[in-house]
Amino acid sequence: MVNGPGLFSDIGKRAKDLLTRDYVSDQKFSISSCSETGVAFTSTAVKKGGLSSGDVAALYKYKNTTTDVKLDTQSNISTTITIADVVPSTKTIVSFKIPDYSSGKLEVQYFHNHATFTTALGLNKNPVVDVTATLGTPTINFGVEAGYDTTSGNFTKYTAGFNLSKPESCASILLGDKGDTVKASYLHHLDQVRKSAAVAEISRRFSTNENTITVGGLYAVDNLTVVKAKLNNHGKLGAVLQHEVIPKSVLTIASEFDTMALDKTPKFGLSLALKP
Repeated sequence: MVNGPGLFSDIGKRAKDLLTRDYVSDQKFSISSCSETGVAFTSTAVKKGGLSSGDVAALYKYKNTTTDVKLDTQSNISTTITIADVVPSTKTIVSFKIPDYSSGKLEVQYFHNHATFTTALGLNKNPVVDVTATLGTPTINFGVEAGYDTTSGNFTKYTAGFNLSKPESCASILLGDKGDTVKASYLHHLDQVRKSAAVAEISRRFSTNENTITVGGLYAVDNLTVVKAKLNNHGKLGAVLQHEVIPKSVLTIASEFDTMALDKTPKFGLSLALKP
């Protein structure tokens, strides 16, 4: 793919990932392995509340095609097929779930040096069509997103975003929820090797006059251990500790509690991902 502005979904992604990724609230165990033929297998078990679930996934890459198949404990089979360069500078993604035959989706992504376009179409009688366009460069870009329901003839969403990205920092503004929400974020790495970072996000919903301010950070204690934390103006405090117990195998411990209601039981999450 060419070196262009990236997808619309990349706008604000670096800050969002730091504030949301790895903040688990359940118990999760996964183990991954790879066969001699190049098929990657992943088995996952999750316990959330009093419910337990699991799945087995297989990922296979052959030339420019990637096939991902997942079977869960509810007898659902989810399949995603990604084909690169069917047409130069494009990526085609087909996904569907059995037995929910109406869940099929086709997405085509086109990459250019100064623009990226995507179109996603539901594979059913009355599909929802999602379209995005991003213009600019890897450093500075502007994008829009729209969703159209062919059944009702109404737009399901329209969003606009701006992103300014540098190796050591990233700033973005997103106007979403049909113009009802504006979100601004800024992430800054405090060292050249990105072992520490600070992030801030401000969100305002105009219909309710609600403001949410969240600050967070990341710090690598050593080559094996990383800690994260975040706090918003509503008193929600979250923390994450990640440790690489053996090469490529990570233990994650997360917690969240309300500093304005200390009598409530904090939430705890535990995740162990093994890659022998």
